[in-house]
Amino acid sequence: MQGITKALRLHGRQLRHTVLQHMNKGIFSWATLISRIQSESPTVIIPHMGLENITVSQILKAKGEAEAGAVYWCDTSNLVHEAVKHMTAHNVGALVVLKSGDMKQLAGIVTERDFARKILLPGRPSEETRVEDIMTEEDKLITVSSSTNILRAMEVMTDKHIRHVPVFDEKVVGMISIGDVVRAIVDQQHQEVKQLKKYIRGDYY
Repeated sequence: MQGITKALRLHGRQLRHTVLQHMNKGIFSWATLISRIQSESPTVIIPHMGLENITVSQILKAKGEAEAGAVYWCDTSNLVHEAVKHMTAHNVGALVVLKSGDMKQLAGIVTERDFARKILLPGRPSEETRVEDIMTEEDKLITVSSSTNILRAMEVMTDKHIRHVPVFDEKVVGMISIGDVVRAIVDQQHQEVKQLKKYIRGDYY
């Protein structure tokens, strides 16, 4: 029961810094974060195991069978307008970009931030701009594996100032966001509180 408390004590400041840093920039806000956490609540709660024991794999599974292992993607030749419509249809903030003509090879990632900064702000036409012109390319891409610890994933996202990270196990198997990380931490905290309440009531002997 002390796992989550210890982890939050050690990493709580980092978590707060991460969320403030990412969600108060660009087109995101606290209202957006809260709305997403509420609307995208996982169908399967991660069992209480302490943050130090939770891996990216558990986060993917907690999204539900329909989401675990699902990879939303586009290719480099797609128009930005098409990619944004794809994000909207699936309620995601980023797409893995695969190389046109070789749909097994990772080319990069395109996010809502790319759209806001490279299309909306300069006034470029999304119907005439290709994804490859605004994406983060493979050589600059940050990934994690399914076995990466959630706290390590949060650290990577903080250090690299990114909100979305592809999960790569020899191939792309999913995507996690800062919202997924926060949601997992909140779930673990709620479960810890419930166990502490049971202990106080005398449910444990």
